Amino acid sequence: MFFPVSKIFWLVAEPLTFLILLTVVGVVLMFTRFGRAGRALAAMGAFAMALLFLTPVGVALLLPIEDRFPPPPADLPAPTGIIVLGGALNQSRSVARGQAIFGGDGERLIAGIDLAKRYPSARLVFTGGSGNLVEQTIVESTGVKKFWVDMGVPPDRMEFESHSRNTWENALFTRDLLRPKPGETWLLVTSAWHMPRSMGIFRRLGFDVIAYPVAYRTSGDSSDWSFLRPAFERVPLVVLAFREWIGLLAYRLTGRTDQLFPAP
Repeated sequence: MFFPVSKIFWLVAEPLTFLILLTVVGVVLMFTRFGRAGRALAAMGAFAMALLFLTPVGVALLLPIEDRFPPPPADLPAPTGIIVLGGALNQSRSVARGQAIFGGDGERLIAGIDLAKRYPSARLVFTGGSGNLVEQTIVESTGVKKFWVDMGVPPDRMEFESHSRNTWENALFTRDLLRPKPGETWLLVTSAWHMPRSMGIFRRLGFDVIAYPVAYRTSGDSSDWSFLRPAFERVPLVVLAFREWIGLLAYRLTGRTDQLFPAP
């Protein structure tokens, strides 16, 4: 039940959608006997959009999440395996276009290849089925396998978990697939903005992993705070930050993590 509820909730709660709806409702009400309330709603919606999408608010919300888990040291001993979380490949669009089409998190798959070459004895595991609320037959792992093979990764190096629909199921099904043993070392590859929630979930399930964050959306320097940055670049940061903070809260309230904001 958690999966469909979370998908439906986000359709409305996504900041840009919510603020546009708020503004539209306000404008409509302005032409009724609730005109005063309508003007207030429209003004609130317009002001909130200006604040969120014309200032570095998105950076302020996202930067603490991305910086929460630093990359491991370069001299890290060879791990037992490398776990790459899904969400990097748009499989339905890839199928439609006949080529691999990535979102902003495609670096997860590139990092998997790089780490597999760096640690030739490590197992390479991908976890990800379909995150689509309606279409469940097109799974991401199918496209990832083809991409990795095309990039020269031997098929016998790979293992796939193809049934998970969200991060909780990524961790749960991967744990059940791999059955990690005490003393083993596993790297967890996912986007930096996704790492705190992912680490919290894996810990909650008793699967000890080492964070390997990639696909940063912030630069981590003064350029993040420039007011000259165009609005179309700010919108994804705001949406992503809101989604992840809400996700952290939801997973904590439902017992899927032991901490609101997991730390190293």
